[in-house]
Amino acid sequence: MNFKIAVVAGDGIGPEVMEENIKVLNAVGEKYGHSFEYNYVLGGGCAIDKYGEPLPQETIDVCKASDSVLLGAVGGWQWDTLPGDKRPERALLGLRGALGLYANLRPATLHQALAGACPLKPELVADGVDIMVVRELTGGMYFGEKGRKQTDMGEAAYDVEIYSEKEVERIARRGFEIAMQRGKHLTNVDKQNVLESSRLWRSVVNKVAEDYPEVTLDHLYVDNASMQLIMRPTTFDVIVTSNIFGDILSDEASQMTGSIGMLPSASLGDGSLGMYEPVHGSAPDIAGKDIANPIATILSGAMMLKYSFGLDKEAKDIEDAVTKVLNEGYRTADIYSEGMKKVGTKEMGRLIIERL
Repeated sequence: MNFKIAVVAGDGIGPEVMEENIKVLNAVGEKYGHSFEYNYVLGGGCAIDKYGEPLPQETIDVCKASDSVLLGAVGGWQWDTLPGDKRPERALLGLRGALGLYANLRPATLHQALAGACPLKPELVADGVDIMVVRELTGGMYFGEKGRKQTDMGEAAYDVEIYSEKEVERIARRGFEIAMQRGKHLTNVDKQNVLESSRLWRSVVNKVAEDYPEVTLDHLYVDNASMQLIMRPTTFDVIVTSNIFGDILSDEASQMTGSIGMLPSASLGDGSLGMYEPVHGSAPDIAGKDIANPIATILSGAMMLKYSFGLDKEAKDIEDAVTKVLNEGYRTADIYSEGMKKVGTKEMGRLIIERL
């Protein structure tokens, strides 16, 4: 099979971890007879430097014409003083909106080889952690009306949280479908005791649940959910929630895995086109030093094979190769501990390819 992939390598460590991802994908392609055509385009800070804007129209056009999109990481201190609508991060929001990607999948899996790096007590994660956070991506206060106004208390700022029935229905349905493929347990997270938007959200989730009688559905307020993730993380399977709550909870869940450098993500819409990126940032302080962890980006490539291309076996091969390398004691600096074998970005990529 042949696939066209748009590559937005981004800033900081983005290009170097993306390079290892491409190498792994090429190795999988060679093994299974697939070919990947990569079209490199700019987004983020590097696009600002060249074009004066974080997301050029050319980048959007190439991404739309592709079978999938791989994204590195964007941002850096040199662009921190720019106004909000000109910052590198606008490339992420712009691509999600332009490509109609409304569902963000963030798995948080604790590899047994990294159990010692988990900040929770061993007895809390003894049964393993395997959580999928399904976050709504194109609605809520991140995309709602926002502005500033003068009041008798001085200047005030506002961000409006707004969701429609159809927006909630489609993300809820995605959550139920993923739960059907996993442990058939879905936890809806909202704040319906306070927020009107959450009251609508919960009512729609309950309605969608009628189409999935095999899935056990429960509800948690976001404050309680944040506590339960720490107190009993092994009881979660799939979490579905809003944009802002998902942004926070997925980062909290990520810390159970030992390092944010281990976490991939997928952004999906109604079709097969998706955008795949690591959860971590651009880490400009370590860029170019061959010490960044490429695993999150490599696992994002595996998610692309599974969710956009339907290549489940190929995706599993990459996941298994990563597990083998970790079980053999190889570690990048962010997950290194005494007695392990410290390796750099390129060496970690090479080892994963060897295990394929």
